[in-house]
Amino acid sequence: MSVKSILKFISAVGLVVFFILLLPPLVGFFYDEDVFIYTLVMFALFIVNLSTFLILKSSEMHLGIKESIISVNLIWILLGIGGAIPLVLYSKIDPAGAFFEAISGFTTTGASVYRDVEILPKSILFHRSLTHWIGGIGIIVLGVGLLPLINPSGSLSLFKAESTGISIDKITPKIKDTANRIWAVYILFTLVNFILLMLFGMNWFDAINHAFATISTGGFSTKNSSLGGFSDGVIWTTTFFMTISGINFLAHIRFFNGDKYAFNTEENRWYLGLIIALSFIMAWQHVTISKDSFYYSLMHSFFTVSTLATTTGFASLDYEKWGQFTMMIALLAMIMSANAGSTAGGIKMIRFVLFFKNIALEIKRTIQPDVITSLFIDGKQIRSSIINSVFGFFALFIITVFLVMMYLYARGFDFLTAFATAISMVGNIGPGLNLTGPSQNYAFFSWYDKIILSFAMIIGRLECYTVFIMLSRSFWKKF
Repeated sequence: MSVKSILKFISAVGLVVFFILLLPPLVGFFYDEDVFIYTLVMFALFIVNLSTFLILKSSEMHLGIKESIISVNLIWILLGIGGAIPLVLYSKIDPAGAFFEAISGFTTTGASVYRDVEILPKSILFHRSLTHWIGGIGIIVLGVGLLPLINPSGSLSLFKAESTGISIDKITPKIKDTANRIWAVYILFTLVNFILLMLFGMNWFDAINHAFATISTGGFSTKNSSLGGFSDGVIWTTTFFMTISGINFLAHIRFFNGDKYAFNTEENRWYLGLIIALSFIMAWQHVTISKDSFYYSLMHSFFTVSTLATTTGFASLDYEKWGQFTMMIALLAMIMSANAGSTAGGIKMIRFVLFFKNIALEIKRTIQPDVITSLFIDGKQIRSSIINSVFGFFALFIITVFLVMMYLYARGFDFLTAFATAISMVGNIGPGLNLTGPSQNYAFFSWYDKIILSFAMIIGRLECYTVFIMLSRSFWKKF
C-alpha cells in the first residue's frame, strides 16, 4: 500500500474543495458579515493541502484498488470535519451537529440540524449549498477530472470506488474526459436552473442556493418552509430539474452529442413512469379527501414524488397531513430512487429492474428447467458477476438500514421514525417520516446519534461496498 499516493491524492482533492469553499466569505463580505475567521480557516486548510501536495509532488502516485478505496473513505470523513468548522464557529452548534450537517451536505442528503435556517449568516447558507454542489457528482469524479495534473493513469480505480450503479460506463476513451464532460453538463444545468428561478421570482441569492441544491439533488434550502412559500413557476421548475438530475448524466452527454435515443432505456422508462404514476395516484388521493383543486394537488404531488425519488429532500408542503395512503406513496418514492450515474442516492432504479427481471427468470427456469435463458437489459446480456454484485448490494443495503433502524428503535424512537430515518440516512434522502418528516429536523438527536447517522450517510453515499470492504481481512492481506 502506498501511503504517499493516498496522501497526495487526498491533498489534491482538498486543494480544489477548500479553494471553492473560499467563495462563501465573498458572499459574506457582500452582505457586510464578519467573515475573517471563516476566511482564515478555509485558507489554512487550503495551505495545509497545498503544502502536502508540494512535498509529495515528486513522488510517483500509484492508485490501485486498495489505495483508491482508502482514499475515498478518508476524503468523505476529512471533508466532513473541514466543512463542519465554519458551522461551529458561526452558527453555534455542537461539533457533532456540525459534522452531521457537513456530511449531510457533501453526501447530498439534505437532512439538517438547524431549527431556523433563516437566522443563519448568508455565508453559512452559501457554505451549506456549496457542500451539496461539490458532493453532487462526487468529490472523486472532480478529482478524476483533475487527475492528469498528477498522474495520467490510475483514474479508473477511483471512478469505480466512487461511481454509482451496476457497472462502469464511459463515453470517451479516457475516464478523465468523461468526468470533465459530466461536470460541464452539471454546470450548464445549474446555470439554466439559476436563471429560470430568478425569472419566476426568486432573488439571486435564493436562486443560486436552490440551484446548487436542486442539481446536486441535495435539498438544503435558505427558507424554513423550504420551497413552500414560492411561486408555482418555482415549484414546476424545481420539479423538472430534480427529475432530470435523477437521470444518468452520461445519457445527457449522449443527448447533447446528438443521440436522439439517449433517454430510451429500460431504467429511464421505469424511473419516469413510476414518478408519473405515483404522482397521479397521490394527487387523486388528495383530491378525494380535500377541497383542493386537482391542479394544486398534482403540482405538489409531482414535486413530492420527484424530491423523494431523486433523494433531493425539498418540501413544498407537509405531505404527512394528506393521510396515511399518501405517506405510503411517499415511502415508495423514497425506496424507488433514481438512475445510476445521476446525482441521486438510494438503491438506483437499474438495480430494481435487474432484481425483478432475475426473479422472473428464476421462476421461468423453475417451470421450464431445460430452457436456457439469459438476462438482458436494453438488449445487452448481463454477466452473472453483475447480477451477483447487485444482489450483494441489496443485502448490504438492507443490513445497513436494519442496523440503523434497530439502533434508533433501541434508543426509544417509534418504529415509523426509526424505519423511515434509517432509509433516509442510508439512501441519502433527507426527510423521513413522523419525527423526521418534511416539517421536522434532526436537531433532537443526541450527539452520538448524529455521529452514527453521519456514518450511515457516508455508507449510503459510497454504496456500501466501498465502506464494508475495509472490514474484510482479505482486503488488507490480498492487495
